[in-house]
Amino acid sequence: MNKPASDVRVALPRRLATAICLLLVTVVGAQAEQTFSFDSTPGKLPKTVVPLNYAIELTPDFTSLALPGIETVDIEVREATAQLTLNAVNTTFAEATIDDGAQRAEVSTDATTQTATLTFAKPLAAGRQKLRIAFTAQINKFGTGLFSVDYPTPSGIKRLISSKLEPADARRIFPCWDEPSFKASFALTVVIPRNLLAIGNMPIASEEPVAGDLKKVAFAPTPKMSSYLFVLTVGELERVTADAGGVTVGVVTTAGKSGQGRFALDSAVKLLAYYNDYFGVKYPLPKLDLIAVPGGFGGAMENWGGITFFESRLLFDPATNAETARRGIFAIIAHEMAHMWFGDLVTMAWWDNLWLNEGFASWMATKASEQFYPQWQSWLNGYGAKQFAMTLDARRTSHPVQQPIADHSEAVTAFDAITYNKGQALIRMLETYLGEQAFRDGIRKYMAAHAYSNSTTADLWQALETSGGKTITGIAASFTEQDGVPLVVAETSCDGTAQRLTLRQDRFVIAPANDPPLPAHGWQIPVATGPAHGKPFDEILLKGSADMPAGACGDAIKVNLGDVGYYRVEYGLKNRAALLNAFPQMQVIDRLNVVTDSWALVQAGRAEPPSYLALLDALDAGDHRAVWDQVISTFATLNRLSRDRSERPVIQAYARAKLRPVLDRIGWDGRGPADDDTALLRASLISALGDFGDAAVVAEAKRRFAAFLDDPSSLPTTLRDAVTHVVGITADRATYDRLLTLARSSTATNERLRYYYAAASARDAELARATLALTLTNELPDTIVTGMISTVASAGEQPQLAWDFVQANFDTLLARQGPNFRDQFVPNFMTNFTDEAHAAQLAAFAPSQSTSGGRVMVARSVQAIAISADLAARVLPAADAWIRAHKP
Repeated sequence: MNKPASDVRVALPRRLATAICLLLVTVVGAQAEQTFSFDSTPGKLPKTVVPLNYAIELTPDFTSLALPGIETVDIEVREATAQLTLNAVNTTFAEATIDDGAQRAEVSTDATTQTATLTFAKPLAAGRQKLRIAFTAQINKFGTGLFSVDYPTPSGIKRLISSKLEPADARRIFPCWDEPSFKASFALTVVIPRNLLAIGNMPIASEEPVAGDLKKVAFAPTPKMSSYLFVLTVGELERVTADAGGVTVGVVTTAGKSGQGRFALDSAVKLLAYYNDYFGVKYPLPKLDLIAVPGGFGGAMENWGGITFFESRLLFDPATNAETARRGIFAIIAHEMAHMWFGDLVTMAWWDNLWLNEGFASWMATKASEQFYPQWQSWLNGYGAKQFAMTLDARRTSHPVQQPIADHSEAVTAFDAITYNKGQALIRMLETYLGEQAFRDGIRKYMAAHAYSNSTTADLWQALETSGGKTITGIAASFTEQDGVPLVVAETSCDGTAQRLTLRQDRFVIAPANDPPLPAHGWQIPVATGPAHGKPFDEILLKGSADMPAGACGDAIKVNLGDVGYYRVEYGLKNRAALLNAFPQMQVIDRLNVVTDSWALVQAGRAEPPSYLALLDALDAGDHRAVWDQVISTFATLNRLSRDRSERPVIQAYARAKLRPVLDRIGWDGRGPADDDTALLRASLISALGDFGDAAVVAEAKRRFAAFLDDPSSLPTTLRDAVTHVVGITADRATYDRLLTLARSSTATNERLRYYYAAASARDAELARATLALTLTNELPDTIVTGMISTVASAGEQPQLAWDFVQANFDTLLARQGPNFRDQFVPNFMTNFTDEAHAAQLAAFAPSQSTSGGRVMVARSVQAIAISADLAARVLPAADAWIRAHKP
């Protein structure tokens, strides 16, 4: 039985602080980074031998999932050596020879370091040699390395294979130097059944029949690239193409779905032209395929020339997709295509600079969305990305954007909101500071200087400074080489009729009340200030504190105008009161910034809950979606924290009272465009009000779902996810079974996910047990198994039931899901709890402590649990008391 959070208000922070210190490796200080040098680049492999060209032949067995292969690698021996070490995982070596069999190597493997060492009787002389390896790897059932996907079609279950190699899983397909600085060219040949289509990084150079019903497909060699960018997809596929300035752009799907790739294809064609111009270096490969994979992994992977996507993230079917889905499809295509430059053409030297890939791709994707679809207001509506990063970055367990990475398990942990979202926010802030044109000139210099090679963050700052005419290394380093979020404390004072604004820095921290303090940091912060509705003041660079004139006494002064800066703002009482009076006249983004910072200050214990709740009274029901989405997010947090607590009915009633008028204003049936912000807000409100127990909304959702079962056209696609979610959380056995029937009868991935996840949301314990049992069968795509378990815990509100299931079936789930289940899923899953007992269980869970990456994730989650417990103890009673005294 869960221990009530109220029983651990004091004990939890104290006891977990010790555990976190033991679990977490922190960076004490940052050293100035150097520009790229291969020899000084971090990594695990010796640099005495480097690959130049791989010629690889693979013969995948679709039945046994064996992967026999032969590779010949042109290597450069940089100094004489009798040993050669490269990466390999779950690979059997039949033979390894040098220079046409002149020497045969003894091979020893190390599963822990994921390496194979080839030892020769005589040292290899310095210079070029040819290494030949015959081996057998394996095709996985989980989405790492080369993996298989079984998927439903109208004619039965089909199987394809595809690959996902980032950060370090090319070693699961063929032995290789699997670190990003070991760039080489790859010439791939595959032997496959004749009825299948193979897609690789490059166009097919030749195809010929071989024994039986097989064919040999050879691809043109790639340019120099990192091994994690290798791609292979084979199956019953079809491809539609278009020409984009001499580059063949294609969308590859399973048979019968190519028509759903038209929006993606059109998007890719215009993005390619836009990126060619922006980066000043044309896309260098002859083709670019977007490959829709109906399983394996849930996102997308920027393989050079052959980007893979989870099918529902790429394809658009107006019969099953909401029109608003185009936004997400365009965004993920724009992100992955930006990687063709940031990541593929120019690659970070080591995983400590992953943000050079992901932060830039995230920023470029939003920039592209603003370019082609300004009506989407992507910076405004995407505000949540920065907010999430700032929440994580305020914790003890944060890390610098540039962080030391010891091995492949730690590299996986770097794919987080600090790397993606903080990186994106920092780049936007620097672009604004330098100016758009100067920033682009710097990016063009960076691309030209490092094409087909590697780089570090220092290389980027160098290029930007030479083009921008401003020194930015100090500014940038203060955000990338140390963790944490700046807090700008802004206070106004009057001297007669004139007003002055004083700014000073502090560190914004979210931590349990009894945690030891975090060390102070200093930043160089570009700060934009000005009247809440008027002409901005000149931007300043805040290095410590500053004092400046600020208009007439009583003027409302806004700090972080436009919300471009990566920092929180705490206002003095006088200026905060003036801002609230001017609230309706502010730009939407500035209203949103005030609301988000107000809630953040409550999370940090720098403001009391009533200060945020009172602010909500200033909101108009007709305010922008982004503002109401923030409110919905905060209510969802309070609702989660109050599970099994006495405050929950009051919290839910207050949330319903605030949100229901917004839904009543826009109604269930909109008359505007199906892809506008109102449609998205409507769906969010319906889902949230269902979660908060609005009886009328639940009843209407059930009514519309019943009508949909009789006539699918009666329920607009824009409402299907929301309505199905509400039906799912309130499902009885009959409704639950109907949801599963709908999932099983569909071949559309987005539809299958909609119904499976709705079923997993059922709050009935017996139905939750049925869902958990389903995850052990072969019915579900392996891609969504962990998502289903998490949904039982979160939306279904059965975390203990799900945790018991995970522990009882851990070995089976680990074998099916791969190492990320142990290192990533389990720690993240445990943040569903807010009590010391479960934090202690996680800290003692040996499997997740078995790798350095797993230990990092455990530390983060233990801290998150402690923060949730502290927040519940501080905020819920105060919110409950205020709501009771100020009933809406």
